[in-house]
Amino acid sequence: MATTTVTLRLAESEKQVLADYAKTFGMSISEFVRSAALSRIEDELDLVAWEDAKREFDADPKTLTADEVAAKYL
Repeated sequence: MATTTVTLRLAESEKQVLADYAKTFGMSISEFVRSAALSRIEDELDLVAWEDAKREFDADPKTLTADEVAAKYL
């Protein structure tokens, strides 16, 4: 995987918090920030998908059993 560099401006105290937290979990600051950022994005996308599904369910609350879904699509 090709990598690129991103610069992040932090107060020294913020950098120390990140470094301490990452070290606690055996990670570099880079690994921790990458993991945290991607996790946040995934959480946001999951929330959007849930909201869409909830809107769809609220519009038509009929549910199907697993057998009914299998019969319909398989």
